[in-house]
Amino acid sequence: MRTLLLLLLLILTPLVCPQAEALELYVGEAAVTDQGGGERARALPRALEHVLQKLSGLREFEDYPLLRPALERAPEMVLSYHYEKVSMLQADGSESEELRLVARFAEGTVDEMARALQLPLWQPQRNPLTAWLIIDDGLGRRIMPLEYGYAQQAMEHVAEWRGQPLAWPSPDPQGSYAVDEQILWGGYTEDLAAPGGENVLIAAARREGVEWGVRINVGFQGQHWSWRQNDLDLTVALTQGMQQVVDQVAAAQTIAASDLGSWQQELTVGGLTGAEPYRRCLAYLQGISLVDRVEVVNARPGAATFLLELTAMPSYLEEILDSGNVLQRAEQGGDWLLAEALPDDR
Repeated sequence: MRTLLLLLLLILTPLVCPQAEALELYVGEAAVTDQGGGERARALPRALEHVLQKLSGLREFEDYPLLRPALERAPEMVLSYHYEKVSMLQADGSESEELRLVARFAEGTVDEMARALQLPLWQPQRNPLTAWLIIDDGLGRRIMPLEYGYAQQAMEHVAEWRGQPLAWPSPDPQGSYAVDEQILWGGYTEDLAAPGGENVLIAAARREGVEWGVRINVGFQGQHWSWRQNDLDLTVALTQGMQQVVDQVAAAQTIAASDLGSWQQELTVGGLTGAEPYRRCLAYLQGISLVDRVEVVNARPGAATFLLELTAMPSYLEEILDSGNVLQRAEQGGDWLLAEALPDDR
C-alpha cells in the first residue's frame, strides 16, 4: 500500500532527467605554444571542433563544408578555459610535454550548432571497451609488458581524445593475467566478451623484420571486427588501429541527423514489487541519454506506465533497452519486466 501511494504521488510530479557529464563531452582541447591571447583565439575553434568530434563520432568533417565557418563562433560559446601540460611516454623511456588549452563550451549552444550542421549523434552512453595488448618482440610473447607502456598509453590517448573509454585489466600480485594467452594472440573476442557479447578489444603486435605488424580484433554488441596495421613505429601502428576501433564503435552507436527530433513513447514496466525496484527502474530510464524527461502516467501494484520524452526515434530506445540488462521484454502482462523480476528459467 505504501509503495502504491508513492507511485500515485509521483504521477502528479513530472520528473526531469539529470544530465551526466562523466565523459566531459562538452570539453575540448587544442595544443598551444603559449598562453597568450592570440594563441588562445587560434586554439578555441580547434577545441570546439574536438567537442564536435566526440559528440558526432566523426574523425574528419570533409563532408560538412559549413563546419569551418561555424567554428569561428567558438569565443562566444566558451564558458571557461584553462591550460594543462600533458606528458607522453616515449619509446626510449623519456617524456615529451605538450601545453594544451582546455575549454568548456555551452551544451545547449553546441547542440544547436550540431543540429544546424546536420551532424550525426554518437550516443553519450558509452560503456568501456575492455582492452588487451599482447606483444611479441622476438624475445617472447607477453601481455601488456611494462617496457611497452608507452604503446599502451598511446592507445589510451586516442580513445580518450575521441570519447571512447577503455578499461585495462589488472595483473595479480605476481604480474600475471587470468586469461589464456592463446585466446589473446588468436584474437578470439568471442571467448572474452561479456554475456551480452560486447566490449572487448585485443591488439596483438609482432615484430616482423624492421616493421611491426598489429592485428586488431573487436567484439562489440554481438558484432566482431578485425583488421591489420603495419608500420616501422609500433606506436603509429597501434594508434592507427585505435582510430579505426573508435570509428567502428561510434558508427555502431550513431544516430543519423534525420532520426533526431522530439518523440514521446509510453513504456509499461512490471516486476516493480516495492519502492526500491521502482526507484531502480526510474533511475535507469532517467539515465538513458535519449530520454529528456520521464513522467509517471499510471501506476498499479507491481507495475507502472511511464511517458518518455525522447530526442531520437523510439526504435533507438528499444535498441538501448534490448542491449542492457536492467529491463527485459515480458512474455505477457506488460511491455517490459525489471530483470530481477523475471522467472529463473528465462
